[in-house]
Amino acid sequence: MAAAIPMGNAAPMTREEKKVIFASSLGTVFEWYDFYLYGSLAAIISKQFFSGVNETSAFIFALLAFAAGFAVRPFGALVFGRIGDLVGRKYTFLVTILIMGMSTFIVGILPSYASWGIAAPIILVALRLLQGLALGGEYGGAATYVAEHAPAGRRGAYTAWIQTTATMGLFLSLLVILGVRTALGEETFQNWGWRVPFLVSILLLGISVWIRLSMSESPAFKKMKEEGKTSKAPISESFGQWRNLKIVILALVGLVAGQAVVWYTGQFYALFFLTQSLKVDSATANILIALSLLIGTPFFVVFGSLSDRIGRKPIILAGCLIAALTYIPLFKAITHYANPALEAAQAKSPVTIVADPGSCHFQFELFANPNKPNFASSCDVAASALAKSSVSYSIVPAPAGTLANVQIGDKSVQSFDGEPLDGSAFKARNAEFTKTLGAEIKAAGYPPKADDAQINKPMLVVLLTILVIYVTMVYGPIAAMLVEMFPTRIRYTSMSLPYHIGNGWFGGFLPTISFALVAANGNIYHGLWYPIVVAGITFVVGLLFVRETKDVDINDERVGMRG
Repeated sequence: MAAAIPMGNAAPMTREEKKVIFASSLGTVFEWYDFYLYGSLAAIISKQFFSGVNETSAFIFALLAFAAGFAVRPFGALVFGRIGDLVGRKYTFLVTILIMGMSTFIVGILPSYASWGIAAPIILVALRLLQGLALGGEYGGAATYVAEHAPAGRRGAYTAWIQTTATMGLFLSLLVILGVRTALGEETFQNWGWRVPFLVSILLLGISVWIRLSMSESPAFKKMKEEGKTSKAPISESFGQWRNLKIVILALVGLVAGQAVVWYTGQFYALFFLTQSLKVDSATANILIALSLLIGTPFFVVFGSLSDRIGRKPIILAGCLIAALTYIPLFKAITHYANPALEAAQAKSPVTIVADPGSCHFQFELFANPNKPNFASSCDVAASALAKSSVSYSIVPAPAGTLANVQIGDKSVQSFDGEPLDGSAFKARNAEFTKTLGAEIKAAGYPPKADDAQINKPMLVVLLTILVIYVTMVYGPIAAMLVEMFPTRIRYTSMSLPYHIGNGWFGGFLPTISFALVAANGNIYHGLWYPIVVAGITFVVGLLFVRETKDVDINDERVGMRG
């Protein structure tokens, strides 16, 4: 077992060390700002670049394009992790920030679907892939760089500053969006003003490059390079040897997967839930999320520092468990305070679709007819209309061949079978059905959007801040723990892959998976089962198989390689 490092012997960080760590953190904030602009503007981007399909599919496509950036993050981790372990941390930073910044700027000048047709979304997805590759090389380097500068016994506190950068980047993106939206007005912002936050990133790119050029190389890596002990093949050494690979797997399943879903539920899914499910005005939702981030962000450092005393593992796993147990009541409370009229309508007049289960499909269309959807059975027609109105519903099985009926409290609206109709006939029949259904929904008290006067904003800030505090519990200590699990020679590569598989795949696909679950089931809370299950698995695996790391000596090359 590695020698314990007493906290009382930890030397204070020098002024120069603080400077380079601040520079690293600030550059990372800018990089996260670039990455999260897309997520914050997903609803607008769906209209600008995916207008060739129906509204529901367009939003799912926009989320998939957002998730595409996450999908390639593990590959970025392999590419840039290898470069970082071979060449060094500093120069890898420069490459990743340049790729990220230029990709974001180009999104700001990219013509929409209306101008370039199918080429526009294809280029957009390509740019998202470049962003994901760059970010895949960013985090591992930043966390490793800071940890290798931090004094023994204080790694949790110092790496927690890197952990704040993702939230601060999201906060900065929301702040810029809000400022531009307010200055230009909603109509102008929807038309072209949304491009301004992307274009502003060129200024942030210049600042970030200047900052990173002034940084020093990590002392641990510099010393190892001078001694000729760097890895010749960091990828094969990291993943080709079982003694290291099993630690990578445990880090992924027993730590990062749960951390990722808690992170994305507490920040991105909360924002999407407010705007898409509860129909809260986008500007109001952004302000609420921004306030919760502002209040909650200091807790990254609180929990990072606490992990230096009581350990990383108990804090991370406690965050996963508490989140899994409380998500559904918390999101129901968010509905109560954000759209009380919707909550009242759901309680007073629950909606069900009585239909043949065989006629109900998962409505995701790759190639949609603008006049008639590919899914036009009576059940699909009813479900689509209810989803567009953000009405939660359940499906009651009926005998085969039954024409779907929408039950709204004690009222009933007959759907229609659109499959035998041509495009124009379907369009006319669907407009009639939607109008009739809409009138009954309105009569039952279902609001078309959240009433700003009825939104309890202070309570929403409290609830959203609780979600952010869950994020800080799981995310604050994790950088230090991942760094401490692997030796210096392959640290950048080894820690980057599980982090980016966890956050890129388990976390990045969360909005898409959760909203697909909602669309398939009809219940607006059904999407929460994805993060609940993943966080629960991480709690069990982490509790049983992951070892505490706070007292290891990260300069000991046997770290992580023991049985």
